[in-house]
Amino acid sequence: MASKASWDTLTHSGKTLKRARAGNTVLACLTPCIQRSMATETEFSVDQIRSQVEKFLPEATSSPFYDPKAQVLTTVHSFPSMEPTQFEYYPSNQLFLPFRRDILHRAVIFEGDKTRQGTASTKWRYEVHGGLRKLRPQKGTGAARLGDRKSPMLKGGGVAFGPKPRDFSTDLPRKIYDLAWRTALSYRYRRGQLIVVEDKMDLDEPSVGLLRHIFDAHGWTGGSGTPMVVTKKHRRNLFHALEQSGRNGQAKTQDDVDVKDLLSMSRVVIERRALKSILQTHSSDLDHKIARA
Repeated sequence: MASKASWDTLTHSGKTLKRARAGNTVLACLTPCIQRSMATETEFSVDQIRSQVEKFLPEATSSPFYDPKAQVLTTVHSFPSMEPTQFEYYPSNQLFLPFRRDILHRAVIFEGDKTRQGTASTKWRYEVHGGLRKLRPQKGTGAARLGDRKSPMLKGGGVAFGPKPRDFSTDLPRKIYDLAWRTALSYRYRRGQLIVVEDKMDLDEPSVGLLRHIFDAHGWTGGSGTPMVVTKKHRRNLFHALEQSGRNGQAKTQDDVDVKDLLSMSRVVIERRALKSILQTHSSDLDHKIARA
C-alpha cells in the first residue's frame, strides 16, 4: 500500500507538471530537471536552473518583470487597413520600463511650467498717474486714515501686491525627463495601447467621414477612447480631418508631442520612424560614458 500511495503521488505530481508545462515557460524549462514531488528536493544547482530560465526570458515579452538586457516584440501595421506587415524588436529599457508615477509627475509639472506665459501685469502704487498730496487730514474727520489718490483702497489706484511678468519655468535634469518619456511609452506598450504603423501615415483625402469610418472599424472611438496620432512630419489630409472631426482624436508631429500627450489619450498611434527618433532623442540616461582625466 505504501508503494502504491507513493506511485499515486508521483503520478499526480507528474500531471501537475505536465499541466504547468503548457502554460508557464519557466516551469517548462524546469520540468525535465524536477522529477520529485517537491521542487526543493532537486539536486541541481542554482546556476543550472538560472541558465535554463534565461533561455526563455527574451521570448516572454509579456512578463511583468523588467530585464534590462531583454528585448520586446512590436508589430508594425499598415495604415489604414491595420494589417500586420512586420515585427520590430526594441530593448526593454526603452519600451518595457516599470511604471514610475513620480517620474511622470515631475515631467508633466515641468512641461506645464514651461508652457506658462507669465505675462500678467498690473500697475503698482508708484506706477499709477497721480500726485502725492494727502487727500484728507490724518485725524479729526472721523474717517479712516487715507493717503494720496494712488492708494489701493481707492478706485483707480494701484494694485497691492499685483502680478508682474515672470518666468514660471522650472528645472528638471535631462536624464530624468528622458526616462519619463520612455516610461510613458512603456506604460502604453504594457497595456497594449502603443500601435506602431508604417511611415507616411496619411489619408487619400481630408474626409472626416472616412476618418471616422477607419477609427470605428478599429475600435478607436466611443467608450474605448480616442487616439493620439504621432507622425514624423505634418500629414496634411490626416491632420485636417482630425482638426475638423473634433473629438475623434488628436494629431501631432514628433516635435510637438510631449509626455502629457502620451498619457492624456487612450492610445498612441505612432509612425515607426517617429518612434525611433523619439527613443534616440530621449536616451541620454542610457549613455554610460567613462570620464577621462
